[in-house]
Amino acid sequence: MNIIKVEDELTALKKQLVSHKVYEKINNVDSLKIFMENHVYAVWDFMSLLKSLQLHLTTVKIPWTPTKDSNAARFINEIVLEEETDIGNSNIPSSHYEMYIDAMKEIKANTNKIELLLEKIKEKKSITQSLDEIDAKLPVKNFMQFTFDTIATNEPHKIASVFTFGREDLIPNMFIQIVKNINNEKNVSAKKLIYYLERHIELDGDDHGPIALKMISNLCGDNKKKWDDVIIYSKKALKERIKLWDHILYCIEKN
Repeated sequence: MNIIKVEDELTALKKQLVSHKVYEKINNVDSLKIFMENHVYAVWDFMSLLKSLQLHLTTVKIPWTPTKDSNAARFINEIVLEEETDIGNSNIPSSHYEMYIDAMKEIKANTNKIELLLEKIKEKKSITQSLDEIDAKLPVKNFMQFTFDTIATNEPHKIASVFTFGREDLIPNMFIQIVKNINNEKNVSAKKLIYYLERHIELDGDDHGPIALKMISNLCGDNKKKWDDVIIYSKKALKERIKLWDHILYCIEKN
């Protein structure tokens, strides 16, 4: 089995995600706010997937010892550099999560819940308890619980599969024209979100995408069971994303 086989297996779910009705409903600043207020959780927990891979594939213990796979370590460190400390549109280092929060604030989207969630996490509360205490909606809870359940497997190929095939790679290209249209509305500025999306397109297409695919191949090698796991976990990740999109669509239509 190889990457091509995995991508073939995921084609139907990716098409379902790309053609989701939520995109046509994001047609003004109010619907954009609703989208971002729900999507921000996926932007945040993506970093936990990434840092989990860094823990598994690099050495972060003292005293330091060499890693088993220096290629994988380099792959993940390159991605961490740009996801955790990229150069924002103000020309200062910033994580992509922080860039997204800034973009939300620019259009006056509500960041209170996600910021409260991080406060709960800093208080050493579990992700489940923290989500309960901020009264997160069930699709958001389920999406994030799957993320942290995957991390808890402590199996790098499973974590990498969700990171690579189940996350942000599809979104920027689908979303950027919508945001540009809204940005052209009178009295609306979404320049920070456009910068964020364009940065994602640049990194995912030129750097992160190819790096992540090679990482998957290195982690799975000739192990059929691992390749099967990649398909199972990637499909589950895409299904959870679709359910989150269904929830956002419901919220927009209800509003």
